[in-house]
Amino acid sequence: MDLAVVDLSRLQFALTALYHFLFVPLTLGLSFMLVIMESIYVMTRRPIWRTITRFWGVLFGINFVLGVATGLTMEFQFGMNWSYYSHYVGDIFGAPLAIEGLMAFFLEATFVGLMFFGWDKLKPVTHLFVTFLVALGTNLSALWILIANGWMQNPVGAAFNPDSMRMEVVDFMAVLFNPVAQAKFVHTVSAGYVCAAVFVMGVSAFYLLKGKHRGFAKRSMTVAAAFGLASSLSVVVLGDESGYALTDNQKMKLAALEAMWHTEEAPAGLTAIGFPSLEDRKTHYEIKIPYVLGLIATRSVDKPVEGILELVAIAEDRIERGVVAYDALEKIKADPTDMAARGQFETVRNDLGYGLLLKRYVEDPRLATPDQVKLAAWSTVPNVPVMFWTFRTMAGIGFLMIGLFATAFVLCTLRKHETRWFLRLAVLAIPLPWIAIEFGWILAEVGRQPWAVDGVLPTFLGASSLTVTQLWTTIIGFTLLYGALAVIEVGLILKAIKKGPFHEQEAQDQSAADAEPAVA
Repeated sequence: MDLAVVDLSRLQFALTALYHFLFVPLTLGLSFMLVIMESIYVMTRRPIWRTITRFWGVLFGINFVLGVATGLTMEFQFGMNWSYYSHYVGDIFGAPLAIEGLMAFFLEATFVGLMFFGWDKLKPVTHLFVTFLVALGTNLSALWILIANGWMQNPVGAAFNPDSMRMEVVDFMAVLFNPVAQAKFVHTVSAGYVCAAVFVMGVSAFYLLKGKHRGFAKRSMTVAAAFGLASSLSVVVLGDESGYALTDNQKMKLAALEAMWHTEEAPAGLTAIGFPSLEDRKTHYEIKIPYVLGLIATRSVDKPVEGILELVAIAEDRIERGVVAYDALEKIKADPTDMAARGQFETVRNDLGYGLLLKRYVEDPRLATPDQVKLAAWSTVPNVPVMFWTFRTMAGIGFLMIGLFATAFVLCTLRKHETRWFLRLAVLAIPLPWIAIEFGWILAEVGRQPWAVDGVLPTFLGASSLTVTQLWTTIIGFTLLYGALAVIEVGLILKAIKKGPFHEQEAQDQSAADAEPAVA
């Protein structure tokens, strides 16, 4: 496999995924904020809450359409850019994606039209139920996609079949209740809720700074403050749970994001800041916070956390066993009745993926030299500086969000919505959740490298047989298309914000005023 093709395929998927993920979090969060706002309307029957719900619903709709359009591209890429990956693990990976389409996407697509056009045709309680179903559908969609992605991070419930030469499901319930997938889902969804709350609060703050729609803005900000505070606290708590999940399932990712080259003896300290170096394999000028890493990673103060160098040594051993598995598999391919080879394969089958890492350096892993084995072992270490700094940026923004929403909650409780320094801060904070979310996605996906499926299939073996020209053409095409869509989406959102929440009512009043002379 041409590594340039692999790198460009990864670049294309990364660009489309990161772009798609600009829309998903806002959709997730706004959907349930609409449920909250409309619930207040149903309970109070005050028209202002209907106006509030409909205004934010328009912004939700604009974002929803772009999210759907960009998500479809990613589905096709699995077959077009990653055909061997789809062949090798499609039995497992394809099932959650199919369920997502049949259950979640159809649910939200069925009811989203009723939500937008059913205000004057459905009873208030019925319309609220429709809005809830749309919110449920968007969040279920995220669940099934993250179950699929979680399996790539922690491939449970599946086994390699030497007869079909593919991975196959052996326990679908284990795939569904994968601890990594569950931790990723709740953490990702909570981050989406924070994103939406910051968006609503920032737009509301903009109106208050301009002295426009004050009653609308204050009510919206109050909902955003309460919803955002709960969500931001959840992000940190559930992020801690994700860290704990890494300890059992992705030790190398945990060691890399901490730039922990050697095993940290108990009680393990968390590196608050430092400068990791790939050249001398150490972290310079590090400042540690005692006990914290041990509490996050092991839920204890008496257990060590394994470092990169020790994990590389473990990878070397697994690669050597993987070569034995590869040799046994070649014998089975030559003679499916060779029971001795089958027995040998069963003893080392879990290390086959590590043996396949050698195919980057030699066509037949059985011919690999000791130096090539070492190279393959070190290839299991993701980019440490990228991991280290993306994690700290993401976590830092997470704690800033807690402070922002706590301040907003106090000000709203004290009816000091129009505190101008805070309003300016709320507007400036709008991009921060998106930065944290994109960095979180980079952390998850870069941290899995060099694997497409952790410990099972190296990324470089999963790509399709495309040409560099084909990939550059599609990358440029996607970039231009998505750039145009971004301009359109931002333009539509800014236009809706400029019109304001009472645009329809004002237009109706103006039409009535224009009609009066004719009637007279």
